[in-house]
Amino acid sequence: MNVSTFVKAKVLTMHKLLICTIALIVLQACKTKEIISTVEQPAQVIDTTIPPGPTEDEMLRAKADSLAHSYIITDGHIDLPYRLKISNFRLEKEYLGIPIETEKGDFDYVRAKKGGLDAPFMSIYLPAEKQLTPGASKDLADTLINMVTGIAAAHPDKFGVAYTANDAEQLFKEGKIALPMGMENGSGIEDDLDNVEYFNNRGISYITLTHSKDNLICDSSYDTTGTHQGLSNFGELVVKEMNRVGIMVDISHVSDNAFYDVMELTDVPVIASHSSARKFVPGFERNMDDDMIRLMGQKGGVIMINFGSTFIDGEVADQRNGQRDKMAKLLEDAGIKYGEPGADEIIEKFQKMNPSLFADVEKVADHIDLVVELAGVDHVGFGSDYDGVGDSLPTGLKDVSTYPNLIYVLLQRGYSDEDIEKICYKNLWRVWKEVDRVAESD
Repeated sequence: MNVSTFVKAKVLTMHKLLICTIALIVLQACKTKEIISTVEQPAQVIDTTIPPGPTEDEMLRAKADSLAHSYIITDGHIDLPYRLKISNFRLEKEYLGIPIETEKGDFDYVRAKKGGLDAPFMSIYLPAEKQLTPGASKDLADTLINMVTGIAAAHPDKFGVAYTANDAEQLFKEGKIALPMGMENGSGIEDDLDNVEYFNNRGISYITLTHSKDNLICDSSYDTTGTHQGLSNFGELVVKEMNRVGIMVDISHVSDNAFYDVMELTDVPVIASHSSARKFVPGFERNMDDDMIRLMGQKGGVIMINFGSTFIDGEVADQRNGQRDKMAKLLEDAGIKYGEPGADEIIEKFQKMNPSLFADVEKVADHIDLVVELAGVDHVGFGSDYDGVGDSLPTGLKDVSTYPNLIYVLLQRGYSDEDIEKICYKNLWRVWKEVDRVAESD
């Protein structure tokens, strides 16, 4: 090997050695970094904390909502038909969406479904002034009944007319809202006893014997005339005929002596479709006193609690009655009557300066408690009077979406699921079915 070749080999060997050394240094550095990384990086901590669950109150509210949608909530009195009538509702395409969803009033399909309302009794309301014109009450009754049946026909996927409790149950199973009907004011019978059966055939399941004035049947709690001192002779025949054909007798609105006449005469239990307890609004004859409530229980009847603030809270009633008198004086001084041009402006200004008080959902529960105490849990139900008491509904029960709020309060007060099921519908249905059974047995 010559010198030149030797030198080249030597250089190559040193070059290879240098490369290997560098590689070893890099490898060692990587290993060192891994070790350092392993030492410096803490082990990943797994969070095993269990997130907090719903509170006891939240669970109770959820249960109230569940019960509202499990039981067939039946309300004894909702004034939708007359509200639509005075709003010029017609069974035409441009109007038919109103009962489905609207910002007006207290009832529509969407809100009813939200609140769990399944069988609202549609009130066929006949104002007392119609009694002054022969035939006018019956004509209006037919018009309002046609409206209810027309709404059901226009929305067969959402509503159905219920002629019996069994009809209502079947509609509930189909996911529809049942529309039973009650006639508010027996003036629709006019002076013809045959009209009792006529309205039974048209789907009327109860008749409120009178309204704000004495009529041919009996005296009114709002009227001081005392025309018949209770039931008239014709009224006695009407009650017996209602028993015969299978229409529930509704004693809301009647005078005290008319109530006792009915209780002595009827062969079947009766209802108060939208009344409350007089104890909380002393002197208000439209409500029922303790003795009347006890007797209703003894006779198997049902008192369906009205939600209106003036029906359930004496302090609120006094304040609102005082405001009404002051407002009437303002209109009188201005030479304007309710409904005349300029009246709305005066009323709106007065109301802004004198805000009204409202009762709350707890007060409605107080009335239920009292009926349970006096008559038992089998003799009370819901009779809201939605769409019939104006802007007087209590806080927490402003429309038909709010029944779960009342059920929640009842659960808080210790009512069992079975109790609430009775209050929601079973109590009224017991009377409804018994009235039908007795009629069929005749």
